[in-house]
Amino acid sequence: MLADGLVFKGLAIGAEKETWGEVVFNTSQTGYQEILTDPSYYGQIVNFTFPHIGNYGVNSEDNEAPEPQVAGLIVMELAESYGHWRAEKSLKAWLADYNLSGIAGIDTRTLTLHLRRHGSQNGIISSTDTNLGSLLEKVRALPSMNGLNLAERRVGYREPYQFTEGPGPTVAVLDLGVKKSILTQIAATGFSVKVWPNNATPRDILAENPAGIMLANGPGDPAPCTKIIATVRELLGRVPIFGICLGHQILSLALGGHTFKLPFGHRGANHPVRDEKTGRISVTSQNHGFCVDPGTLPSEVIITHTNANDQTVEGLAVPARYAFSVQYHPEASPGPHDARYLFDEFRRLINNFKGA
Repeated sequence: MLADGLVFKGLAIGAEKETWGEVVFNTSQTGYQEILTDPSYYGQIVNFTFPHIGNYGVNSEDNEAPEPQVAGLIVMELAESYGHWRAEKSLKAWLADYNLSGIAGIDTRTLTLHLRRHGSQNGIISSTDTNLGSLLEKVRALPSMNGLNLAERRVGYREPYQFTEGPGPTVAVLDLGVKKSILTQIAATGFSVKVWPNNATPRDILAENPAGIMLANGPGDPAPCTKIIATVRELLGRVPIFGICLGHQILSLALGGHTFKLPFGHRGANHPVRDEKTGRISVTSQNHGFCVDPGTLPSEVIITHTNANDQTVEGLAVPARYAFSVQYHPEASPGPHDARYLFDEFRRLINNFKGA
């Protein structure tokens, strides 16, 4: 049941219980395991537009976090059988392992079109309470995602840890709900990677003399994350910074900009982004419900990338402060690899900073 009263009846999958969150849709054809374990989806119920989910099973390597992060899932058909050489079990068994619940057998196309017309909204999935009046009362009492501070309060580790250690310079990652694949891609670019909790102070981070700082992805509204914003504001100009997704929004807020909530967000692996310098279009993987307001950014900020569908801001740079960010996911897990060059751009920025 959605907060506006629209009801779908289907089959319970996973744990038989009640779950709730903001209902959003994702258009990816593959990558359901990465999506379900992505901390950026914390507090959300994901509606998969692709009709068959679970076809290639799940494995122990593709989780983006140690356990699922979504509140629930919605599918048209959950595959009972699967086939892939890396698969270890079915998605159905995996859902049961983690006590994750969802609904199958509904018209996901109709739900998607409804969310596009009326916007993402709170919803509830229940296999225990089927009283429509009771469910509507529960779902309308849920807090809005707009104004919800999840990055500081709900996700990420509380202590720093070394992800990889090697001969390369160290990148400090500020954990706002970071995906494992982002850490893996930074390491593959030749860096040692140390992850810091989002409550780490600038003094803590700078004391270890990192070559660069990555502002990671994460869930919720960026505007209430005032402590993280203040930390990034203090770090600006002192060390090269690369922001991804929520990290892009946090960087914009630290620079004095503002953010706003999109009607239904960008979630999928086929979003076209235009490089404003070259005109080149990259197909990108995206997962966000908030966006940067370009009219609020200071004059020192250059908008580097734009969404080719709705012209929203997809990337920015502040050359004088050795910082840049993108709204999409260049690590491409799941999704296309068009934007992985940005990790090499980060390395070049660090080398330029050293030279200066």
